[in-house]
Amino acid sequence: MTQTENTTFLRKGKHLDYEERNKIEAWKQIDRPLSNRAIAKLLGRAPQTIHSEVKDGTVRQIRRQVQNGKTYEYESFVYSADAGQAAYENARTNSRKQPKWVSSPKFMAYADHQMKTEKQAPDVVVGRAKKLGLFPNETIPCTTTLYNYIDLGWLETKNIDLHLKVRRNTKRSQSRKNKKILGDLIEKRPDIVDTRERFGDWEIDTVNGLRVGKDQALLTLTERKTRYEIIIKIDGKAANPVDRALTALKEAAGNDFEVLFKTITSDNGAEFAGLTTLLKDITEVYFTHPYSSWERGTNENHNGIIRRFIPKGTRMEDVALTTIRRVQDWMNNLPRRILGYATPRECLLNELSELSLAAR
Repeated sequence: MTQTENTTFLRKGKHLDYEERNKIEAWKQIDRPLSNRAIAKLLGRAPQTIHSEVKDGTVRQIRRQVQNGKTYEYESFVYSADAGQAAYENARTNSRKQPKWVSSPKFMAYADHQMKTEKQAPDVVVGRAKKLGLFPNETIPCTTTLYNYIDLGWLETKNIDLHLKVRRNTKRSQSRKNKKILGDLIEKRPDIVDTRERFGDWEIDTVNGLRVGKDQALLTLTERKTRYEIIIKIDGKAANPVDRALTALKEAAGNDFEVLFKTITSDNGAEFAGLTTLLKDITEVYFTHPYSSWERGTNENHNGIIRRFIPKGTRMEDVALTTIRRVQDWMNNLPRRILGYATPRECLLNELSELSLAAR
């Protein structure tokens, strides 16, 4: 084949689209990544086009891992379809040529409402809109670009409205004293719990009100697979109120409790001293290592979300049950990227349906 014949399949005068960028990302992340030249051939593009795209869309990723109390960072560079799309859109914006969705008032209004009123993150807004097909795909920007729109002032939403746009380092040094281990440590927990492939594995904790003096508290339970949240107001951070709340939960679930609650993972707080005895022969109970809240990280993260609505220092006795229910409902109806932009409630109903418990 002559050089002229070899290049006739190349697509001239047309930019890479988001679908092609997703293909590039997939081919770059397989066990044996394809070369730029191989990708160019598959897409019918010039090798230089793919080379430039991969260069513009490569991002630095930091993975943190905690081992023996120390945090280690691992660095890698990967191609991201979102980053490539954002670089392309920014180039078009800088050339004074507005992308199509800038003139799409319906999506812009939707995004403002979801971020300002529903308190959703930009990634959730984009992912959910695409998942439900709420707007034509060409009018929905990628997550990075939506952040750029906010920075450029193209929406009513401002950075201050985005809870996680800027995060403070809230870690404080503190004196530590030896804590009593209340039962089986987390390493005895079945491996399947770590995979999140099974429904019915929960993490538990309390959220406190006043730092000093007598006050009520919140008992929080988070299901690891679906991220479904249960919030129960209890009379205080002590073993008896926790035991009473779990007893009421057992009675409400009836014979289904051991199916719905296969394992519960707790820290070694004194309020959980009665867990193993209370749930003996019903639910397996495991405890994290002292001062290792990351070992029940999903629940810890959810407690942080609760604090967005009920800040530290709030007198919990003054927080109405209706407010707590609204917070719980908001969390369970919040689409999550890790759930494919489904909500925890939707995922829970799917699990209950598979267990034939939805209608019971």
